[in-house]
Amino acid sequence: MTGQRTNETSSRPGKAQALLACAAIISGTVLGLAGTDLVLPAVPSMPEIFGTTIAASQLVMALYVAGTSIGLLVFGSLAGYIGRRRLFIGSLALFAITSGAASLSTSIETLNIIRFLQGAAASGPAVLAPGLIRSLFSELGSIRAIGAMGSIEALTPGLAPILGAWLFSQYGWQASFTLTAVLVAGLCAVMLARPKLLPSIGTKENSGPGSYKKLLKNATYLRYAVGHALVLGGLLTFVFSGPAVIVETMGGTIADFIIMRIVGVSVFIVAANLSGHLVKWYGVERVIWAGTILALLGGTVLLGYALFGANDAGHLKGLFWILNIGLGVRGGPGFVRALSAADGDDDRASALLIFFITAVAAGGTAVVAPFITLGLAALTTAVFAIILPSLLLMILIKPLQPPAPQ
Repeated sequence: MTGQRTNETSSRPGKAQALLACAAIISGTVLGLAGTDLVLPAVPSMPEIFGTTIAASQLVMALYVAGTSIGLLVFGSLAGYIGRRRLFIGSLALFAITSGAASLSTSIETLNIIRFLQGAAASGPAVLAPGLIRSLFSELGSIRAIGAMGSIEALTPGLAPILGAWLFSQYGWQASFTLTAVLVAGLCAVMLARPKLLPSIGTKENSGPGSYKKLLKNATYLRYAVGHALVLGGLLTFVFSGPAVIVETMGGTIADFIIMRIVGVSVFIVAANLSGHLVKWYGVERVIWAGTILALLGGTVLLGYALFGANDAGHLKGLFWILNIGLGVRGGPGFVRALSAADGDDDRASALLIFFITAVAAGGTAVVAPFITLGLAALTTAVFAIILPSLLLMILIKPLQPPAPQ
């Protein structure tokens, strides 16, 4: 294993090429994320556009998410046999084709089927990106690159719907699909024209066969992967349920939620880009510990305000940032350590980690939904309960040990 890593180090590209490759990789993941948010503004009008029901139109979003969830696990397994470079480009090509096909749909049923396939294709870049980035940089460089990727991805849910709304008002519901198809096809063409832009890693780096079962039995991997999923999943549970709680039980408006999100995202971006420097100064484990404690502190502060505060939606912008800074601090280091603990099975490890995040966020939101009318107390209790086990994992499971000297 040490020899393999030594070979990787010697074969890494130069800084300029690595940065260019990283930009291309991040572009692929961001376009996949935008596949949800660009379309969102057009969904309320689809019953009228296609002469269908609201329920059928909502499947445009639900089936994309379902396709993504299945695609995560499929691409995580395929990467060990096909190779990341080819699979990354292939998933982009499939994403471009399905995006173009969606724009040609003449019925909601056809669109929903294509959306499922589009979501599955979009998961490929998300699964493969962390492993590709680890091949370009050292551990510290990977932490910084993944922190930067998280910062850019955090902006997508805020900016993409604005662009999507403009496209829909100016050019119709097909425009978001057409734009996605053109941009992804262009990125794919660049990678085909310069095939050596991405690092070529064909099969798994570990000597034994990888599997999801093996990862689920790997306590060290779960320490980092599940811990990361719990912190991010808890935050997303708050975000997904926040608008309803703010408007229905706190007398606030969507503007209060938007301001809260802007503050949270801004702090997250700063923390995520500082995490690499913190790792350099204090070490990976201390930074992950600090981020986990800050995230739990953020959940505790929100719960305390819900129980004893003034129930003023305007106050949330001064409270929610603590949870965001905790995620920003531990996000990059925790993700990279999870991949390191997977013994070379980076792609399955990445796929399973993202699947954990999706499951925690979806499950937390579903659990909170029946109790929305109980207000902020119910939501913050759930968020605190979700995040707390991330600290317990840090306490109960030993951290990743450095490789023995040869």
